[in-house]
Amino acid sequence: MRYAIANLKKQLLSYLSRRSVQPVGFKELAHALRITRRDVLSELRSLLKDLEGEEVVKTDAKGRITYLSQRSSGRKSQPSSNRVVGRLLMNKRGFGFVRVEGSDEDVYIAPKSLKTALHGDLVAVVVFARPVTRRQGKDDRGPEGEVAEILERTLTTVTGRLEEARKFFFVVPDNERIPRDIYVSAEDAAKARPGDKVVVQLHPWTDEQLNPEGSIIEVLGPSGDARVEVMSVARSFGLPLTFPPAAQREAASLPAEITAEVLQGRIDCRPLVCFTIDPEDAKDFDDALSIEPGPGGGVRLGVHIADVSHYVREGSELDREAYARGTSVYMVNEVIPMLPERLSNDLCSLRPQVDRLTFSVFLDIAPTGNVESYRIGRSVIRSARRFSYEEVQAVISSRKGAYADEVLALFRLSQTLLEGRRKQGSIDFDTGEAKFRFDASGLPTAIVRKDRLDAHRLVEECMLLANKTVAEHIGRVRGDDHPRPFLYRVHDVPDPSRLKELAGFVKQFGYSLDVHGGVSPRALQKLLDNVHGSEVENLINEVALRSMAKAVYAEKNIGHYGLAFKFYTHFTSPIRRYPDLIVHRLLAQYQRGVTAKTVQDLQKSLPAVARQSSERERVAVEAERASVKVMQVEFMKRHLGDEFDGVIAGVTDYGLFVEIEDLLVEGLVSVRDMDDDYYLYDEKRYSLKGRSRGRTYRLGDTIRVKVVAVNQEKRQIDFAVAT
Repeated sequence: MRYAIANLKKQLLSYLSRRSVQPVGFKELAHALRITRRDVLSELRSLLKDLEGEEVVKTDAKGRITYLSQRSSGRKSQPSSNRVVGRLLMNKRGFGFVRVEGSDEDVYIAPKSLKTALHGDLVAVVVFARPVTRRQGKDDRGPEGEVAEILERTLTTVTGRLEEARKFFFVVPDNERIPRDIYVSAEDAAKARPGDKVVVQLHPWTDEQLNPEGSIIEVLGPSGDARVEVMSVARSFGLPLTFPPAAQREAASLPAEITAEVLQGRIDCRPLVCFTIDPEDAKDFDDALSIEPGPGGGVRLGVHIADVSHYVREGSELDREAYARGTSVYMVNEVIPMLPERLSNDLCSLRPQVDRLTFSVFLDIAPTGNVESYRIGRSVIRSARRFSYEEVQAVISSRKGAYADEVLALFRLSQTLLEGRRKQGSIDFDTGEAKFRFDASGLPTAIVRKDRLDAHRLVEECMLLANKTVAEHIGRVRGDDHPRPFLYRVHDVPDPSRLKELAGFVKQFGYSLDVHGGVSPRALQKLLDNVHGSEVENLINEVALRSMAKAVYAEKNIGHYGLAFKFYTHFTSPIRRYPDLIVHRLLAQYQRGVTAKTVQDLQKSLPAVARQSSERERVAVEAERASVKVMQVEFMKRHLGDEFDGVIAGVTDYGLFVEIEDLLVEGLVSVRDMDDDYYLYDEKRYSLKGRSRGRTYRLGDTIRVKVVAVNQEKRQIDFAVAT
């Protein structure tokens, strides 16, 4: 696809903003932008000269181009020019920050300086000379700027509620990060009724004095209906609900037969007793386990993962679609898969009594839990049985049932591995998870707390060990005198200020966390062990988890703090995670052998894969949480006026956030509704205290509340203190 001259600047800056700090030659740049026409090449040279004059890029003596806003040093870096490029991240209060790659500081954008930029846009920003306080109440000073140019629009559609005011119509966006209503014409609004949830296609927006306009392209249904609201969540996060015809055709054309040619060179695991362990309602089975006696009184663990890379080839239509999606998204009542059902539920699903292509890791494990040796290779298996977690748990509890010897051997191994991991300092967060039961119409009839069974831990420990072993296999070995590029799952050390806040938080409950000289994962796990079984266990687990850095994908390994692993990756779920598919491809490539050119190509491509995968994971997590909130609110509609016991999970100057622990539902008790006294907020003690009567509400206190209101569209639940 050729780049039009009118879009050249946008595409150039978009490409440079995604690159690492290495300079790029002109020919390489032109190739990356797929420019071949002489007139466009000339335009590119002229544009680069202009950008050099603006100090956006720099050209060295060899003609290589460096993007200046990506320069960084050992100390905390700031934008290197008064003009930088980055993604705009809006806050629901109307201001935003521009995240500049290569800089540790975001650029604050006041509402008046946004122009017509919207959340997610790639923008060029002029940075002011004076620093400003970026967050009210925080001594955190950084640069402020103004949007100078919108280089790339991210939002093309918006979901929201259609409203009518006198003679015009507008859509109130569901996404609170979009601060402007979207105007629609009366003719266009005739497709929907006021109060409907709609999807709006945005028109070009250039005048900041006017609100953006759009056309209604889909009517989802009446606002407030739970099923409509979940559909709206998917639309608002830009989740694709169908696959492109080309990807569907490609999936349909894949052969189901496994020929002798395909099996050549694969490890034949069909004589082994392998089985899958998944949730009761799972439809895709991408991992299987086997266990047999090993050398020296130990065991040989087999972790067998669906070989998706055999079917999804690099550069194919399926590959492009999987890369764009990044991950499957597990909404509260449906799955938005990364791959079409032909692959996820059929060819790549390790169904029982059917030959399936796999990638296997065999680990010889001593009775102490140490891995003595391992083997990694492409394989073929025939699963003997499909277990649910509950079925495996029944075998563990009764010590009898189908494949009891294998299940119990895996259980004993998992306990040994868990004990060893905890001794090494691995943190084991045990946060609650809600599971819904639905009626025939798809509305929730119950919320139950999902128990974490020994069967879950059995699978988790085996998968953790396989992921760790694969990462060490690549990370510790150097082949052909070239370091092997790889895709790691990394987890940085926590921000010291957050750990200090955590220490202050747990102190009020009588627990301690020494933050002097840093906090080891082992010290955090000791804290979690100490609070286990207490009334504030869930609360402290949640707050401790929030104090952690986010785990991400990266081409450079920094280790995994939470797991206390020096090397870690994701290898075990290629049906639902694109990074796992990439890891499978890399393993196969390194087994075939690599050249210096291959290494160079991987070094250039993997950073983009890591960024894309991390971003799509973040979107999926946010969408999943939003869909759960929709159903929680729908469920609580049926309990207006009912009373529940809860725990104060948050204290602010405007009220108390209370979690009903059995339901994992959170709502707000507003200060304005606490009319028995005038309450004062004590930030240091995380409490509200009545000025006259002295009644105090503290973080972690148990409290009985009444459900007084719900708002389906805002996904809010209002409580009042029960009297």
